[in-house]
Amino acid sequence: MLFRKIGYKERLKMTHKTKGIVLRVIKYGETSIIATLFTELFGVQTYLVNGIRTSKKTGSKAAMYQPGAILDMEVYHNDLKNMQRIKESNWAYLYEAVFSNVIKNSVVVYMVELIQKTLRQPEQNTSLFYFCEDALVQLDHAGNTVTANYALYFTLHLPQFFGFTISNNFSDQYPYFDLQEGQFVSEPPTHIHYIDGENAATTAEILNCMQPAELNQVKLNHQTRKSLLLKYLEYYSLHIPEFGNLKSLEILHEVLG
Repeated sequence: MLFRKIGYKERLKMTHKTKGIVLRVIKYGETSIIATLFTELFGVQTYLVNGIRTSKKTGSKAAMYQPGAILDMEVYHNDLKNMQRIKESNWAYLYEAVFSNVIKNSVVVYMVELIQKTLRQPEQNTSLFYFCEDALVQLDHAGNTVTANYALYFTLHLPQFFGFTISNNFSDQYPYFDLQEGQFVSEPPTHIHYIDGENAATTAEILNCMQPAELNQVKLNHQTRKSLLLKYLEYYSLHIPEFGNLKSLEILHEVLG
């Protein structure tokens, strides 16, 4: 059997099936959108989706493109282009509560913004994708206590995929969490970037949670959650250049209060 080489133009017409998590959507023209998604196969990609806001018939499709949505997609992909195209998309997972529950939706918006802040390059990272996908699905089914602690859990466990993993070596001998070093130390650091006391013990407790459901045992008040989350984001700022501030943080604090 003879095999014919696939030409450049033919390769451009080839499609790929991939899952994607919607990160950001902006309107484009009268009927289209530009959507940024974290994809299973290609990392973060930007897609032009034409004609999705034109009629009642396409209204259900437009509803899929909101932050945190998990989609099954068939896409055209060209490494040389900054913007790709989607041939077809459908729900990969249909949420029961995330889009209707104000608290869960605020947590998702925070998670999505944090992913955008940490993912700077359009490179495949399937392990991270599956972690984020699973985290979103489990949040959908989470109870009130787990949901309230979810941002803390996600923020602490995400760095393992970016090379600045937190070492959970907390003990009576190592009770101070050094944000610069990413580990617990025996003495208070000479700088201001550290966590001590009950907050350090709580940080170790959350790090020990391998599944979100275990957060049900972590009992915290609003003020403690707020101060811890600010410290965890300080950790990101120390390890990611130009990390900046998260716009979703204020809303998250408000709804969790």
